[in-house]
Amino acid sequence: MDKRNLAIDIFRGLTVALMVCVNDFWAVHNVPHFLEHFAVMEDGMGLSDIIYPMFLFAMGMSVPLALERRFQKGYTLETTLRHILGRTLALLLMGSFIVNSESGIAWNKGIFWLMMVVGFFLVWNNYREGFKFKKPLRWLGIVILAGLAITFRSPDGGLFRSSWWGILGQIGWMYLFCALAYILCRRRWWILIVLWVVFCLVNISVAPMRDGSELLGGNYVADFSDALHLGNGHSIIMALGGVICVLADQKLKKHRLVTGLVASVALALLAALTHKWWIVSKGLGTLPWCLYVSAISVALYSLLRSLELKGLTAWARPVDPAGKATLTVYMLPYFFYSFWIFLAPTVPAWMSGWAGVAKCALFSALCIVSAWGLGKMGVKLKI
Repeated sequence: MDKRNLAIDIFRGLTVALMVCVNDFWAVHNVPHFLEHFAVMEDGMGLSDIIYPMFLFAMGMSVPLALERRFQKGYTLETTLRHILGRTLALLLMGSFIVNSESGIAWNKGIFWLMMVVGFFLVWNNYREGFKFKKPLRWLGIVILAGLAITFRSPDGGLFRSSWWGILGQIGWMYLFCALAYILCRRRWWILIVLWVVFCLVNISVAPMRDGSELLGGNYVADFSDALHLGNGHSIIMALGGVICVLADQKLKKHRLVTGLVASVALALLAALTHKWWIVSKGLGTLPWCLYVSAISVALYSLLRSLELKGLTAWARPVDPAGKATLTVYMLPYFFYSFWIFLAPTVPAWMSGWAGVAKCALFSALCIVSAWGLGKMGVKLKI
């Protein structure tokens, strides 16, 4: 395995930069429809519908490289499994806090978000070696987060609960699945391709067809998949696709770009074929949507990998913090939004359409620059 795959960093950086941008659309008016999320039953996808699954794809690509680096450094299987479970738990906890706050809170959301972000950084900051206040600060963060969870009340009096775990929690479940699958199949990675096909079959057996029916509606396959937090398998298709993509890249020392583009075209053709029976819908997690996004992801990674190997990556330096301090960039909007809630400003009418999109892009840039500055001060989320 390569020590560092810059193409994945760039892929992840671009994805997170776009994610922060599109997540800020709520703060402006009249965003062009093709940039937004399409409605659940609307046949198609906007830019917002491809960003998160592409991040899952990037997460999948990172798994084999990260685990192999651990094994090369001499970490045992036991310590690696503990590391995987620890990362999963951290993502589930972060996701739960975000979901509870976004679903409604009886007291000031701005205060909750500010304390939540401070707690996250205190607990999961990448403290410098030998920093003597590391343990006290981590315990302070634990106390803050525990206090938020205990005192949390929804508008109807509900307590803090797991709900659907949120984006970070879903990433946590997918990371756990991909990491365990890779460890079990790292010597026979063709099994991962079989698993990918299996989840494509699970998807089409559960996801509603154009006429509203299901191939195997109300079946044990859906119940079993839900019990494992896999839903109809669409997230696994994305994440596991990333694992397979980077493993194929490692095996194919030549013709990477051509092979990647051929694979991308094949995925797009398969998406077009399944589109006859299922609509393209992120809300429903249909297979055509999965395959189209996978095709885009494979093509983009293949292009970035080719540019990396030719030394043509200087243009991507502005998104470098988003690729290497991803969690920091993702969490900073909640810090800034907490002050937005304190100030309670109104959105001016002129912040509409492309002017509004430009504002969201600048906000994303602000988060990336802030993450870079925090990194220089030794503040960086790492799990």
